[in-house]
Order: sequence, then structure tokens, then C-alpha cells
Amino acid sequence: MAEGNGDLRFYNLSHTLDHNMPQWPSPMSPPLIVHKLHYHAMHDFYAVEYDGIMHRGTHMDTPMHVLPDQPYLDGFELWRFFGTGVAVSIPKEKWGVVTPEDLEAARPEILPGDIVMINTGAHHFFGDNDTYYAYSPGLYEPAAQWLVDRDVKLVGIDVQALDHPLGTRMAEHGPGPILPHLIDEYRAETGREVADDFPKWEPAHKTLLPAGIPGIENIGGELDTVTGKRCTFMAFPTRLREGDGSPIRVVAVVDPDQAFRIPAGV
Repeated sequence: MAEGNGDLRFYNLSHTLDHNMPQWPSPMSPPLIVHKLHYHAMHDFYAVEYDGIMHRGTHMDTPMHVLPDQPYLDGFELWRFFGTGVAVSIPKEKWGVVTPEDLEAARPEILPGDIVMINTGAHHFFGDNDTYYAYSPGLYEPAAQWLVDRDVKLVGIDVQALDHPLGTRMAEHGPGPILPHLIDEYRAETGREVADDFPKWEPAHKTLLPAGIPGIENIGGELDTVTGKRCTFMAFPTRLREGDGSPIRVVAVVDPDQAFRIPAGV
């Protein structure tokens, strides 16, 4: 539910971080573990510790995560984490690809300097299931390049990664396939090969992030409520030294008059 401050309304666009929360299907990464260490009844105070990689739930990736000799988390300019922009509806079904044409037609119009939140509808399936992770829609190189050319400030999307799942190591990329059955399923459903339709490994990551545009995965929460609106967004990461990613609390603030806008480059 939105929280108010005068005429402004604040909306949460992040999933809740939790012990053993749903995670990307990689056999190489441990789950997020949360321990309650101290309790008021026993210790007169409450304290929690957690352990896990930075890529759980709603989080931001860095250029160093996908390419060598690139900036870490602190390489992003601070002004990119706050600004005005749009939450746009681009509904997609199983394995749908967000295209430049989708972005061009999106409303409100995506303008230079905007923060862009993309609502494919996939966040409704967030959980420990193949629908969300293996059969998700997503971005691929052409749409990522469109966003770079439009000179946007930051991009968030409500799917399992910045890249389409068949452009990740779930399929025939890097140390993959970690889900080899997807290759046969895609051939059976489309009559085409994954390697032909998704020949590059995480090209949306490798297009957006080195261009200095932060990318946030697993947007959720009250995204539907702000979709179709121009908003002010805040999405600040932790200040982790040499971090390859960070959990993010994404907040959208809606001005009822839809009039406030931070100019490009600010």
C-alpha cells in the first residue's frame, strides 16, 4: 500500500529479502541465509546476520560482474540512482523478447535522461518455479542498445535477469547449459534453435552496464500501481568496496499532477 507525504505517494518496487528466498537456478551459488542471533527475551536486544551473494531478489548488477577490467559498484555515478522517469507496460508471455519497437511505442514516452521500469507482467510469478526463471521473457541486445541510444539514466525490469533466460548460462552460454532441457523445449515449441535466436551471452548486461547505465533485476512490489505513470525513482545500492552487485530498495514517488521532471543529465 502506498505511503503518503502530502500530495506525494510512495510505492515499493522491491521484493522482500528473506531466508532461503527464491533464487536464480545456478548450482554454483548458495542461497541467502538469515540467522536471528539475539532475542529480546534472552539477550535484551535483537540482532540478525545474513550470508549470501549480492544477486538475490531485487538487485543491481555492475559491469565487473559480466566483463573483466570494468568498474565495480562504486563506478556508477551517484546521480544515476535518483531521478524522474516512467514505468511502462510491455506485456510478454513465455520467452517473449522486449524489442526496440516495444520501447518506442511505450507510454508514457521514454525520454532521454529517464529512469525506466519495464513491466512485462512476469513479477506476478516471482517464486521458486520455472515460469519465473526458465520461461521468463526478457531483454536482449537490440532493446538494450535502444535504451543506450536513448540515453536513459537507469533501467529496471520485472524478470529474472537483465537478459532473456535463453541468453544466459541456463542455455548454451558460458559454463552452461545449466538447464539443458530448455534447448529441446525451445526447438519443440518454435522449430528453431536457441543458438540461432540467442547467439550471444548476456548481451543486454554487456550493452547497458559498460555504458554506465545501472540495471536492476527482479523489480516487483507495487509495480502495477505505478505502471503507465511518470514517477520519481530512488534506487540506491550499498557502498560495498569492489562489489559486483547489491540488493536495492526501489521506491517510486508519484506526483498526482504528473508534472515534475528532472532534466536529462541531472
